[in-house]
Amino acid sequence: DPRQLQQPQRGAHPEGADVSALDHLLGEHATIAPGQGLFLAETWRLPPKLCAFTSELFYEDRLVSRRECQIQALTGPTPFAGAGLFLVPVPHAGNTSAAPEEVAAAERVVAALLVPGVAWTDRQGASHPLTPADLLLIAPYNAQVAALTRAFRAAGRELAVGTVDRFQGQERPVVLYSLTSSSALDAPRGLAFLLDLHRLNVATSRAQCVVIVLASPALFEAECRTPAEMRLANGACRLRELGVRVEV
Repeated sequence: DPRQLQQPQRGAHPEGADVSALDHLLGEHATIAPGQGLFLAETWRLPPKLCAFTSELFYEDRLVSRRECQIQALTGPTPFAGAGLFLVPVPHAGNTSAAPEEVAAAERVVAALLVPGVAWTDRQGASHPLTPADLLLIAPYNAQVAALTRAFRAAGRELAVGTVDRFQGQERPVVLYSLTSSSALDAPRGLAFLLDLHRLNVATSRAQCVVIVLASPALFEAECRTPAEMRLANGACRLRELGVRVEV
């Protein structure tokens, strides 16, 4: 899937030589044209609301959710009941590759999820109590991954925590994505890394029910200087626009 992360590469090549044959064929398009090949238009993972976000941003509105995925959702006494995209605003300043405020917010979110009575429904219609094994915690930087891991281990919780790259190809009912940097200027590798559309696609398309994004509000106020930066900011702003805001 050229809209997700490529495999790490080493070496120096002339500009354009690293483009795959499929990317070369696609050109400026995100998906393959009907006369060029076959586009796999159904997702077996994403419920409709998450699929709509993913399809609009990354697949030219061509991706649809299979009918059985429509029943995938969280139920019970949690502010994250239902299915779709949630946004937890976490104000902070000066954080680059680690944000203790988002670690603390992640702990509160997990506590609000792992309460008695909260369950998730799979695409066969079976209901399962939500457990720590049903959660993925994703962060863009190793420093934030380490901070999240330490915090949850200290609290006696063993959760799957890692970078976007680690979890490509995996799935869980619930995904928490900590964007970490306080603002575009604080992002240590710039917007091109933090808000990269491939990374955003992978992080938000792991979920079978719910994606919960933790982010500093200032991160959505980037001053864009190029069309490429505008496209990156557009993805983040669309996330903010569609996400259900929850205070924890």
